[in-house]
Amino acid sequence: MSGIVGIVNLDGSPVDRDLLFRMTNFLSLRGPDASEAWSEGNVGFGHTMLRAVSEAETEHQPLSLDGKVWIVADARIDGSSHTLNDPERILHAYQTFSEDCVNHLIGDFAFAIWDFRTQTLFCGRDHFGVKPFFFARIANSFVFSNTLSALRLDERITDHLNEVAIGDYLLTGLNQDPSTTVFRDIQRLPAGHTLRVSRGSVKTRCYWTPTISKQIRFKDNRSYVERFTELLSQAVKDRLRTNQVAISMSGGLDSTSVATIARDLLPGGKLQACSVVYDKLIPDQERYYSEAAAQHLGIPITHITADQFSLFDEAGDMDQAEPFLLSPLTGQFSDLLRRCAGIGRIALTGYDGDAFMAEHPPYYFAALARKMKIRHLFTDLIGYVCTQRGMPPIGLRTWLMRMITGRQEVSIFYPKWIDEEFARRINLRERCDEIYGAPRLQATESETSFDLRPSLLRALNSKVWASLFEGFDPGATKLALEFRHPFIDLRLVEYLFSIPAVPWCINKHILRVAMKDRLPAAVLQRPKTPLAGDPALELSRDASVRCLDKLDANPQLKAFVDISCLRSIAEELTTDGLWANLRVLALNRWLTNSRSMDRRRAESKINQKRAYQISIA
Repeated sequence: MSGIVGIVNLDGSPVDRDLLFRMTNFLSLRGPDASEAWSEGNVGFGHTMLRAVSEAETEHQPLSLDGKVWIVADARIDGSSHTLNDPERILHAYQTFSEDCVNHLIGDFAFAIWDFRTQTLFCGRDHFGVKPFFFARIANSFVFSNTLSALRLDERITDHLNEVAIGDYLLTGLNQDPSTTVFRDIQRLPAGHTLRVSRGSVKTRCYWTPTISKQIRFKDNRSYVERFTELLSQAVKDRLRTNQVAISMSGGLDSTSVATIARDLLPGGKLQACSVVYDKLIPDQERYYSEAAAQHLGIPITHITADQFSLFDEAGDMDQAEPFLLSPLTGQFSDLLRRCAGIGRIALTGYDGDAFMAEHPPYYFAALARKMKIRHLFTDLIGYVCTQRGMPPIGLRTWLMRMITGRQEVSIFYPKWIDEEFARRINLRERCDEIYGAPRLQATESETSFDLRPSLLRALNSKVWASLFEGFDPGATKLALEFRHPFIDLRLVEYLFSIPAVPWCINKHILRVAMKDRLPAAVLQRPKTPLAGDPALELSRDASVRCLDKLDANPQLKAFVDISCLRSIAEELTTDGLWANLRVLALNRWLTNSRSMDRRRAESKINQKRAYQISIA
């Protein structure tokens, strides 16, 4: 768990060590235990350390095994070796497999390797994008970090905004391009990609996409469950590596299953749960179910009553480097993070069993019918009826329509307050149609995967992951805490992708069977249901939020939004309309509070003297 930063001058000029030190020092909040910097000629790396697990006690970065190849990494690498730390494992993989090393790494990682032999910088980001990686090509330099704000200390990087990313945020709350950020000069390395800087060229390459390579068919049902349990247990074990752990545990099946396995793996350790609940604002049963699970498992639980937070409650010290998906509800989110940080330096979540084990039967059966796979269709229908005790929830008319067209209707919401000149400038209406349209399939293999596992593929291709993971990242929270997500495990996801969707991935059937007799019946049999109401919608009806309608518009906001067309919060009766308006407020707050490059530079110079105390390799 680390803060990383690096500079490579492509014209061969020496690295600005003062800038390197200041950028490294900026990362001390996410890595308070050690700070080191190394530079040689036109290359420099900086690293700050948060020692969250025992093997990190002897870890030092930047690291080289031979003086010819150097690495700086924020990584958790899974594997059987207990003699090597995580950056050493990556270096050994690089020495053996060169740039193909990413295909031999399992875990969460963002790293950069400088190879003096080839004068090449090679960078990689994990398959799901759990670890962030940002970079900028400015003048004759290439700079990178796993913390976006650190790059803005470089005075060559401007504050100019990426208008397409702003448009995406106003439409959906997310930047829909995984390779960009809200700043025009700063890029994001997408999940499952590598980056190579050599002889002045910067090239990215996709090394992993979710596809069904081979379907797994066992002779008996027990084998499916045993293998699943083995993989999930290994995923939890690989993410523990310490005996003091927090878990964000709702009353749902996913996080309680992770808690069950973690408790069994920590017989003498400390495991505590935190749960966000609503007692009055909306009908919510999370307190009941999470308390039942905690009592059954014998672990303490802290309930965070979300009713006490208003819209846009202060988020503490969180650094929202970009407009954040959950900005209106950051009060409860940041409180959850702080509670977990008070327990230990590692926290677990249950993200996202809902996406990986909840195929929607209508789409799946319609795809089989459309492809005329009659034998599979009837076999899986029988399997569904036997396990779910009923027929699939789909009408004949809808079935026939989807069988013929393979499409589903999607409601497109386009806010009326979008500035027309701004929309024309970036073709926002066309982009809206593209965002809400059917997912694009890149290859025949992807088409097969989409037919067999449409919900899973949609989930893995979702743009929400980057925003979610980066919101949990210490670079944003400024807490000595690393969140880890056992279900976001390459081995487990590829297994779930390969087994028959029916019955195993309908209504989380495989997880329910695996957790039988390990969780209370109330939790085990609880159907997946969304919140019984929208907290933001309910909060918007409170008189205390009327002040949000008195918008003190930032001058920059007027380039994107026609303020005269905004409706008051009280007039928004739908979730889509309310959240669209809340995004305007969130963007306005971000534009106002986001520190400019000049201010960041001034603040970093105040700490310049301290920066020189960094250990120099």
